[in-house]
Amino acid sequence: MKKISTVATNRNEIFKEHKLTIGLDLGDRSSHYCILDEAGEVILEHSLPTTPKGIHQVFDGIPRSRIALETGTHSPWVSRQLTQMSHEVIVAHARNVRLIGESSRKDDQLDARTLARLARIDPSLLGPVQHRSAKAQIHLTVIRARAGLVSARTALVNAARGLTKSYGERLRKCGTQQMNREMAKGLSTELREALEPLFGEIESLNERIAEYDRRIEQIAKEVYPQVALLKQVKGVGTLIALTFVLTVDDPHRFQRSRDVGCFLGLRPGRRNSGMSQPQLHISKEGDRYLRTMMVQGAHYILGPFGQDSDLRRWGLRLAERGGRNAKKRAIVAVARKLAVLLHKLWVSGEVYEPLRNNPKVVGQVA
Repeated sequence: MKKISTVATNRNEIFKEHKLTIGLDLGDRSSHYCILDEAGEVILEHSLPTTPKGIHQVFDGIPRSRIALETGTHSPWVSRQLTQMSHEVIVAHARNVRLIGESSRKDDQLDARTLARLARIDPSLLGPVQHRSAKAQIHLTVIRARAGLVSARTALVNAARGLTKSYGERLRKCGTQQMNREMAKGLSTELREALEPLFGEIESLNERIAEYDRRIEQIAKEVYPQVALLKQVKGVGTLIALTFVLTVDDPHRFQRSRDVGCFLGLRPGRRNSGMSQPQLHISKEGDRYLRTMMVQGAHYILGPFGQDSDLRRWGLRLAERGGRNAKKRAIVAVARKLAVLLHKLWVSGEVYEPLRNNPKVVGQVA
């Protein structure tokens, strides 16, 4: 193995190689890369700034190569930039690359080398993922920013209720979006004055969240007409439908609609060995926020206001089987089926029939 410590040394010789394989370990400030030749020998290892300019300077002059990197904060824009340079980019699922995450000799240089060797041998070992488009990512950022404000609002409301109880008083019951200064009118003067700035921040967050809601409605209406197909299912609003469309991005990436449930980590894990087949929890792989949205939709479908449908009836039958966790399992199962249903509606463009398999009984004619 010949190791070259600087990019400048014999660089032209490297460019003459065919079928180069590159492992790129992304860091927040700097990244390390390792280049392998056809025989798997290391011909160059070095670092570069984790910036668009740094990526361009190193990889723009290299012939089309296979480049492997792990999922992370910088992987979406880096993978798009490398693809635009005509490289074959493999984005490895970080949870699947155990050789890196659980290595006892972990450092950036070895991580880049491991990525390169796995990509050279068999890319499927990396559990490759597909990043969404830049347009989908910026629109999804609007949804994630709203989620951040909602989380902050919930924390402030919980703080207000906790501080009030510790003083021997209580705030009236209401949703977080209804919390404002009016709710503090029943409190003592000194407590109301102490919590005044806190209620002011909650009101401000309510306004900002309402602005995001209007923006999300506008994005869905003007850019993503397929959202209307998904909203045919009662319990799926604009937020859930748009999050689904933006996260999946390309519905044709799945050969079957049922694969979407696995993509979101809503299928049970599997650890079978011999005659042992233990029942495991769901894998929780994939996008956590969309999985949460699917569970919220399932709660509505199985709740008191849910529309009578095949999905609701199936979920209620599961919940009636008894057991301490029967209802929880039913909600997760309905969330998985809901994801499959939304994908099917998106791909087919069909009109949703809530009782397709169990039509309502029409009065018989005498």
